[in-house]
Amino acid sequence: MSEQVAFSLRNRNPDVLTCIANLSNDEVFTPPEFANRMLDQVAEAWAEDHNGANIWADSSLKFLDPFTKSGVFLREIAVRLTDGLEDEIPDLQDRVDHILTEQVFGIAITHLTSLIARRSVYCSKWANGEHSIATSFNDEDGNIWFERTEHSWAGATDFVETADSAGNPITKGTNGKCSYCGASQKTLDRADELETHAYAFIHTDNIEARISELFGADMQFDVIIGNPPYQLGDGGFGTSATSIYDSFVDQAKKLEPRLLTMVIPARWFSGGKVRPGFRESMLSDDRIRSIDDFLSASDVFPGVGLKGGVCYFLWDRDNPGPCTVTTHFKDDPPSTASRQLLEEGADVFIRFNEGLSILKKVAAVESGQSQSVALPEGRRFARLVSSRKPFGLATTFKGKTTKSAGDVLVHQNGGKGYTPRKSISNGSELIDKWKIYVGRAAPGTGNKDTYPHKILSTPFVGEPGSISSETYLCIGPFDSEEEAESALSYLSCRLTRLLVLLHKPSQDTTRKVYTFVPTQEWTQTWTDEDLYKKY
Repeated sequence: MSEQVAFSLRNRNPDVLTCIANLSNDEVFTPPEFANRMLDQVAEAWAEDHNGANIWADSSLKFLDPFTKSGVFLREIAVRLTDGLEDEIPDLQDRVDHILTEQVFGIAITHLTSLIARRSVYCSKWANGEHSIATSFNDEDGNIWFERTEHSWAGATDFVETADSAGNPITKGTNGKCSYCGASQKTLDRADELETHAYAFIHTDNIEARISELFGADMQFDVIIGNPPYQLGDGGFGTSATSIYDSFVDQAKKLEPRLLTMVIPARWFSGGKVRPGFRESMLSDDRIRSIDDFLSASDVFPGVGLKGGVCYFLWDRDNPGPCTVTTHFKDDPPSTASRQLLEEGADVFIRFNEGLSILKKVAAVESGQSQSVALPEGRRFARLVSSRKPFGLATTFKGKTTKSAGDVLVHQNGGKGYTPRKSISNGSELIDKWKIYVGRAAPGTGNKDTYPHKILSTPFVGEPGSISSETYLCIGPFDSEEEAESALSYLSCRLTRLLVLLHKPSQDTTRKVYTFVPTQEWTQTWTDEDLYKKY
């Protein structure tokens, strides 16, 4: 068996985990190189906290990947421990048995990934199989657990008459949502032969008790690491989905590991459908000691189009302090700064280190304060920006092709149309004013993450007697065409668009993304040279 262990631990070329395809855009396999980058940071943090000690030479530590897919994190941890514990446990088979039975644990997210993960870690899909490099397991799962978990449906308004497993008649809801993860019952209330995507780690009110059920009482993990599922369909319009990675983060914190690191979408910085309070709790948590931010998700997960990029963070339970923020983009030199996550006057994480210094200069001129990034209420451009449906018309609205007496012009998806003025119930005070229309979304190319991308769709001046559907936001009102043209020139400036980007988590450009943009005097054609001189 020791020969098999030695053979299995040798580097393979190519590594099979670099070759397998992702399950979906929301359940992607982590490349081994990236997993090792995260593990390197764990080792550095441990050494800094423990007088230079080697985390991989400590046989007492326990590691958990609570949402394992390919098993890459557990595999790479096991390889590092195998090298690090050689002096303490000289016999290779004894060393591997100790690592796999006492130190490395995982919770698979599906039946398929449980088999893949065990194959990666134990070299067998069965922990106690004849080809397993572990010799001490008495069951097939080993320390990589998976059992089918069901959603907890609630809030249904539509019902059907059916029967339970015993044949007893019951009334069953059909359009509820899971009370734990928000998944749509219509999408994921499935037959037994299909995956439920109800992840055990977040489908519990007491994660400590759940972990005890899975791995035994008094189980305390020193390091939790992994790449959780990101979202699930919530039954909304089109491809609407709710984020679930935030639930994984919160559950992991409740276990109070010494170190916690996860790779998650970066859209939580300023948006995303995260649970209420999640962003605030993250930004106020001084145990988050580093964030590595990747503007393009494809730099981490090749071929994956995830808008807004991804990040991984390191949470250090016993060592609070400032956060080291590093921004990565392709082959550009990384930008690194040590700073607080939540700036005074902000309600989001300001993503770009250079952008933060620029924002502070702008805010200082507008408010006279050097510490806060907030603009005075009367100086906020966002006051001029409408909410969604500025005139009460949905994106799907199509006006008439010919104009009749009393009609107004409608700027709508795909062109222009006409509708009776008397049919407009919202925004009537804007109809006969000059204004600016700007797309409510600034999409990239298809569904791919295309940073650098458009910040705003091309804005244009709207004449009196015109309105728009939800496709556009309305900015104004302005008293003259000259004022509207002045504001239009301001929206074309690079500085203006940078300030929008600092509050923009995705392609949507709602009123909120203009939070950091100051208003100006609409008496000139604005250029970046004018703005640089002012600020």
